[in-house]
Amino acid sequence: MPIKVLMPALSPTMTEGNLAKWHKAEGDMVESGDVIAEIETDKATMEVEAVDEGVLGKILVPAGSENVKVNELIAVLLEEGENDNDIQDILKSSEAPKAAPPEKDSGPEEPVTKKAEKPADKQGQQSAELQKNDGKRIFASPLARRIAEEKGINLSAIQGSGPRGRIVKADLEGAKGGSVAPQASKSPSAPQPTGDQKSNEFGMVYNEIPNNNIKKITAQRLQESKQEVPHFYLTIECRIDELMRTRKIMNEQANGEYKLSVNDFVIKACANALKAYPAANVSWTDEAIRQFIHSDISVAVSTSNGLITPIVKRAETKGLREISAEVKDLAGRAREGKLKPEEFQGGTFSVSNLGMYGIKEFGAIINPPQACILAVGAGENKPYVDGNDIKIGTFMSCTLSVDHRAVDGAVGAEYLQVLKTYIENPAAMLL
Repeated sequence: MPIKVLMPALSPTMTEGNLAKWHKAEGDMVESGDVIAEIETDKATMEVEAVDEGVLGKILVPAGSENVKVNELIAVLLEEGENDNDIQDILKSSEAPKAAPPEKDSGPEEPVTKKAEKPADKQGQQSAELQKNDGKRIFASPLARRIAEEKGINLSAIQGSGPRGRIVKADLEGAKGGSVAPQASKSPSAPQPTGDQKSNEFGMVYNEIPNNNIKKITAQRLQESKQEVPHFYLTIECRIDELMRTRKIMNEQANGEYKLSVNDFVIKACANALKAYPAANVSWTDEAIRQFIHSDISVAVSTSNGLITPIVKRAETKGLREISAEVKDLAGRAREGKLKPEEFQGGTFSVSNLGMYGIKEFGAIINPPQACILAVGAGENKPYVDGNDIKIGTFMSCTLSVDHRAVDGAVGAEYLQVLKTYIENPAAMLL
């Protein structure tokens, strides 16, 4: 019987689409795998391949048609020996209510083509034929099913070469009745999940990693931040040659008692800059802007359970050695899951440093209810002009993400100027 070509569901949420173009005309021969049409969805224009073969007997939905419902009859393929009378029969049968959208495991990317329904007394036989021994469905074109019935071929022993392993006519060539030897596939079959693996509606195999509470809460807060907080970003470059020299001298003089990191200097510089320029040490509420007295610096720490931001409280009152020791202690206990709530809840300003990973520059998401977070990149050697001379210096990119409700652009820019002074002149932090 003629084969129905239905409007395919090209994504799990697709309910209708535009039929942009036909690649075949009425009377053209169609082979399995041929591109027959282009469908426009709300996300992309995609090519539709035929999963059956035959002659394109009738195009029912012309090119350029919009809002074509999924599963609507768009064309009819004729098999050998069929004619226009057979098309009229299938058009009459299509006047019945439309079928429901294709089942999830039929694959949204394959065009939906179906043969006319068989008589009721054969439905049980058809259902049994489309089940493997392990209970999984067998996908085969209507023509392949008919050939298998005529030759007595066991479809569960055939490996399909059509989309997502669908069995087509070419896969049955050379197969004999009762054959159990799988035929050679034209294309690799879809990978199958093993063990605890799963596959999605596109046949992609994956492992599922459950989200713990930390990841869930972090994801929720970050999503709320990007949706509700009007972010803007300011980037400045700081030359850190003097900072690196000061750090080296201080670490050499420590005789192993402590070891300062670049991040320790950044934390101290942020705290001192907030003390010197308190207009940036704020948070937003609908009633008022809260300007904080002390610089409580939240430091982003990556743990096996997710991101957490322990707080160096009153950092403007602490020296580099004390800040370094406190950050190491907080980070260690954060990775062990032993922080107290008051040690990571709150804070007035955040620092996120990815320089140790070689990241040159990035923009961080604000940690509510704070109004600012500083994203610190890696130091990089660059040429710069000093008077009439060209020299090589080490520069570090600092990007400030700002809540525009609480901090205006000029305020953010002026804060970065103060911060740059402290980073480029670390001796000022020691006073």
